[in-house]
Amino acid sequence: MAHEERRLAMAESITGKGVMTIGVDLGDKYSHSCVLDGDGIIVERARIRTTSEALKMRFGGIPQTRIAVEAGTHSAWVSRLLKECGHEVLVANPRKLRLVYENNRKDDEVDAEYLARLARLDPKLLSPIVHRSAAVQQDLAVLRARDSLVRARTKLINHVRGAIKAVGQRLPSMSTDAFGRKAGTAIPGELRPALEPLTVAISTLTEQILRHDRWVEHEAQDRYPQSALLRQVTGVGPLTSVAYVLTVEDPKRFSDSRMVGAYLGLTPKRAQSGDTDPQLRITKAGDGFLRRLLVGSAQYILGPFGPDTDLRRWGRAVAERGGKTAKKRAVVAVARKLAVLLHRLWITQGVYEPLRKTKGKLKAEESKGLTPVPLPLDKRSQAEGGGGTGL
Repeated sequence: MAHEERRLAMAESITGKGVMTIGVDLGDKYSHSCVLDGDGIIVERARIRTTSEALKMRFGGIPQTRIAVEAGTHSAWVSRLLKECGHEVLVANPRKLRLVYENNRKDDEVDAEYLARLARLDPKLLSPIVHRSAAVQQDLAVLRARDSLVRARTKLINHVRGAIKAVGQRLPSMSTDAFGRKAGTAIPGELRPALEPLTVAISTLTEQILRHDRWVEHEAQDRYPQSALLRQVTGVGPLTSVAYVLTVEDPKRFSDSRMVGAYLGLTPKRAQSGDTDPQLRITKAGDGFLRRLLVGSAQYILGPFGPDTDLRRWGRAVAERGGKTAKKRAVVAVARKLAVLLHRLWITQGVYEPLRKTKGKLKAEESKGLTPVPLPLDKRSQAEGGGGTGL
């Protein structure tokens, strides 16, 4: 009853004082809200349980209001719920809220007030983000669950190998998928009571990972056919292509394909001041899961089994510039270009030409009467008869 009376009181105050702005600092169990009137005066502070029932009771019966929340664990479902209640919801980017994080009097109530004041002053100060739909979020949860399984299996395998090395022996080389089946017979007798349960767990994890892989293959064909466009690039498999489609969701949200690199945190930070412009690390903003997948694809493209492509040649040229971190910089640079390339393929529905720029240069040289230089191929490309699209 008390909750209903407070809700009605807030509804009356909002109706009587014109445009209102609300800031909500979301917590795991409890959230704090701060309501400002049109003049920026605090009308109400409240502590609310972070549940759908409590939030509906609090904000469901009031006129349309601008509500600001900070991106976090609960922000996706809370923002959807508040929009269903008819409110304008701004999800603030925590990387941009230095006013909140650098406050010497930081607490939940103060954070809620700052969110409300920033939303009232200028919503752009919050650098608002747009959460994915519920369906996309559920599908991404499957991919991230697979990633957690892979990480857990890797840790167990490393532990088994390390424990056996500690007694002066080594396990033979074997594939990761076959490790659970084959490693058991090679474990020294004195370590079997300790390590055999781990090999059983590794086998179980492998089965679950394969199940997730089958799900990805099925979804890529049935629900996300656009991922086939991205898999034209060798090194981009079903997992990376589906993760890219789910993370970007709408390719038209980017007016320029080069914006995708910055969106995924693959562009360098900038700290230019006067004559000083140091070379900094990448921002690592955006989705870290997709960023790791793109880096893995870039490592394959630059590795010994990558086919001859413009992207590979460009990356190797970056690596040849020298320096202690030249190879790492080349991998990140190729990952950034790959993110841009995939967006371009998606938005244009085009056919991937691995050596388009190289062949264009050769044609230009021929038109000028110059002797074209043959395309240099690595040993694998020569064995396969040249670089292809590699579906």
